[in-house]
Amino acid sequence: MNNKRIVITGIGVLSPIGIGKDSYWKSLADGVSGIKPITIFDTSKFKVKNAGEVMGFDAREILGRNGLVDLDRTTTLLSSAMKFAIEDAGLKISDKNSHRTGISVGTTFGSLHSLSEFDKDCLIHGPKFVNPSRFPNTVINSPASRAAIRFGIKGFNTTISTGFCSGHDALDYAIHALKFDRADRVLVGAVEEICLQTFFGFYRLGYLSGLEGNSQTISRPFDNNRNGIVFAEGASVIVLETLNSALRRKAKIYAEVLSVASNFDPRGFHKYNKKADGIIDAMRSAIKTSGLSNKDIGCIFTNANSTKDGDAIETKAIKTVFEDCYKKIPVTAIKSMIGESFSASGGMNLVAALGSLEKRFIPQIINYKTKDSDCNLNHVLKTIKGRNLNYVMVNCFDPSGANSVLILKKFKGRKNA
Repeated sequence: MNNKRIVITGIGVLSPIGIGKDSYWKSLADGVSGIKPITIFDTSKFKVKNAGEVMGFDAREILGRNGLVDLDRTTTLLSSAMKFAIEDAGLKISDKNSHRTGISVGTTFGSLHSLSEFDKDCLIHGPKFVNPSRFPNTVINSPASRAAIRFGIKGFNTTISTGFCSGHDALDYAIHALKFDRADRVLVGAVEEICLQTFFGFYRLGYLSGLEGNSQTISRPFDNNRNGIVFAEGASVIVLETLNSALRRKAKIYAEVLSVASNFDPRGFHKYNKKADGIIDAMRSAIKTSGLSNKDIGCIFTNANSTKDGDAIETKAIKTVFEDCYKKIPVTAIKSMIGESFSASGGMNLVAALGSLEKRFIPQIINYKTKDSDCNLNHVLKTIKGRNLNYVMVNCFDPSGANSVLILKKFKGRKNA
């Protein structure tokens, strides 16, 4: 592969703790929790009633009133984040450059609600009475396709669905497209919505915090009393382009993507590999590809989502990879604030890491009270401000075997490019 350098020049995000990058970063720095009572659907029949919902989201305020009638929540979340990212990057998409602008989006459950509602109408009222305008929302590539239509983007349009790692893998796909000259810029997104169908699925599987006894619904990664995930949603989009392209148009550069490493470590459906082979290999591969040493990593943004096995396995992986220096590397877990947004989680973590590089802070892990001897890392329990980071690692993995790790580098300025 060629040696083109890949940089990030635009950011858009909608999260349970803020809409827009500045609001999101401020809430992360302040340790704000976005876990609140669900308003999207009725929770009266459920024991768990809280989640990480994007509150105050009105697509009309961001996208305007036209063309929203037949769009589902996933699509409007993604399109809103894309609008923010395009504006932040100062992109002017026209007939001259739209064919060289691509879209790569990670999502897994993005069409589940639309598919379920479409099928329900069909079964209850009969196929003749189903609204055909709702059918396009039932396919998983609909959010990316609809966003492309809205913004006039005519380059490649790809949807990646690899579970929790979808966002990272969409980024990896985009990097390859840029390096092999398939595009000049790529809008890389990750999105998931809260809906009754997905919530109920994880509720019935017993994965949600708050199901045991009288326990509280709370996300507390690495804490000894952690007892499951808190359901969440979100959307992020970054503008990715080559360094030469960014320099030519004098764009603001947030960071350089040094490496993305992915693998699949199948040990059983929804069953973590307790040996942590997959995440260990992905972390080592990311470091090797980046050309860095272990001691160069200034912070690790973990996947930690408050599951008993998952957090302990990630701890084991970090200790194995970083050996003697793991005690010195700050480790944070933003899912303590925003919950588990599945395919969107990698993107939310990525934007948080960009905030750390840009605003010089490392967000704290909230809700941590009781130490777990199986999770003995250098946890950030109070926001570290004024920390000048050069390199950060962002982890993502899931119980089905997917593992993806990326490393970002702070951009030092045009003179050093």
